Amino acid sequence: MESAVRILPHHTYDDWKEWKDRWELIDGVPYAMSPAPVPLHQFIATDLVAEFRESLKNANCSGCKATIYLDYKVADDTILQPDVLILCGKITRKFLDFPPALVVEILSPSTALKDRNNKFLVYQTQRIPYYLIIDPDKATIEIYKLNQEQKYSPENFDPALPYHFTLTDACGISVVLNNIWQ
Repeated sequence: MESAVRILPHHTYDDWKEWKDRWELIDGVPYAMSPAPVPLHQFIATDLVAEFRESLKNANCSGCKATIYLDYKVADDTILQPDVLILCGKITRKFLDFPPALVVEILSPSTALKDRNNKFLVYQTQRIPYYLIIDPDKATIEIYKLNQEQKYSPENFDPALPYHFTLTDACGISVVLNNIWQ
């Protein structure tokens, strides 16, 4: 008996930009980003951006900005929308076309597998220095930092104490991550 070959369509940026609503594209495979995140997810994202912005301002990191999701075009067939990111550099297109300094994904039941696997590997391959995974249901924060082998390693840290992120040679910030739960 021959096994059936499953053929999936392979989409690109040109396809993706014509779609309505929010979608991510990973290796040509589309992922719906709707319905909108639940309120707790958005409160965490907003509070985290506020913490990052205040820290960037205090550290005089004028070349870096913290924001909620925007389109990050990794490749013609991979466009992501991290929940929160810090970028250091100027965006000159309708999308981010260079790796941010830090990305955050806030887990939901429908995205946890993709965030912990597909996106983890994309962010690691793009050599994004920090990847944070926040689980609102468990009130946990995980920090993954690129090591010398360009692989993510989990960081041991106390979320009640300031954690220092080195974003560029000229910019480092310290943030108390537990503040998002208040």
